[in-house]
Amino acid sequence: MQMRNQYNMISKITQTFFLAFIVSTIPLQSAGSGQQDITLLFIGDIMGHDTQINSAFNNDSGKYDYNDVFSYITPVISEADIAVANLEVTLAGPPYKGYPQFSSPSALAVACKNAGIDCLVTANNHSADRGIPGITRTILNLDSIGLPHTGTFTGLEDQKKNHPLILSSKGISMALLNYTYGTNGIRVDTPAIVNMLNKQDIADDISIAEAQGHDLIVLFLHWGTEYDTIPSSEQVEMAEYFFSAGADLIIGSHPHVLQKMVWYKDESERNGRAVVYSLGNFVSNQRKPKTDGGSMVRISLKKENGEIKITEAGYYLTWVYTPVLASKLKFFILPCSLFENRPSFFEKEADFLQMKSFISESRQLLTNQNVNFNEYVYNGNCWLLNN
Repeated sequence: MQMRNQYNMISKITQTFFLAFIVSTIPLQSAGSGQQDITLLFIGDIMGHDTQINSAFNNDSGKYDYNDVFSYITPVISEADIAVANLEVTLAGPPYKGYPQFSSPSALAVACKNAGIDCLVTANNHSADRGIPGITRTILNLDSIGLPHTGTFTGLEDQKKNHPLILSSKGISMALLNYTYGTNGIRVDTPAIVNMLNKQDIADDISIAEAQGHDLIVLFLHWGTEYDTIPSSEQVEMAEYFFSAGADLIIGSHPHVLQKMVWYKDESERNGRAVVYSLGNFVSNQRKPKTDGGSMVRISLKKENGEIKITEAGYYLTWVYTPVLASKLKFFILPCSLFENRPSFFEKEADFLQMKSFISESRQLLTNQNVNFNEYVYNGNCWLLNN
């Protein structure tokens, strides 16, 4: 009975959650104000381990469906003007497989789009897991559902078209550039291209984006040391270098755990820029402490008289809940603040306590390490920045 009730709660809580956003969200731009405002949401690693693939398979239809995975988090994603996530699998077709050489069903990307994700970055250490055919098929699958992407390309013409990728909303244009430190030693032969994390090349790309006159230049970098919660000295040095080259926002992935977020709010030499060293995991089957969740970073910007600046920077903690429902392991991404005081929602007390442990450790880390980045918390009616 409890399992059936929990399944029914998905629709009920999601509907309530959407209504809360409608009630609490203030229009971002007033007519004739001469001011433009936009919210960006950055999302961490979307992975596809074997257990996730098996969970998404519907025995009755013989098809894959990942929409349930995003049931509880969709309202938060959909509220942003532009949401960008790291796709850390290929969509290379069968045989579908998880670690170490990932290939997930294209239904995963469909569910991402349905959840409100507007763009996927694809340059990471698993980009070439299925070779050149895997890179190509991933791109073609994303193109077929109309989901913008950047970081890997079928060839030079594709790279020219989607690098930098230009995303626009409410009169504000953002140039998105995506790179990875490597591809696990797998060689990428022509014509396929995976953007590599080379300082001079990235500086040159930033210059090109600047010359195009975009309002904002965002780097999404696959970098750092896996499972290390402290940014490496190389990450810090590169961030400073890319800021000096003209980057406005730097977003990091790869460590699979959270790392600090810094908004240089009052430092004129960095012009109010921000860096997020690692978003952590968004969805995966990694269950060890610190890897079973992550963060979504929300950045609000204002453009006035031709100048753009950050007005607010914060994060949502997320955790992956994996109950067994109707004899099947399921995956749900939970916004932590919405569920941290609802022990009765969870199938097992151990699951609730595991989420609470993730929340406690994450808050301790980010409270101690972050600069001008606070958590968005749900107060029962709406999400508020916990200043």
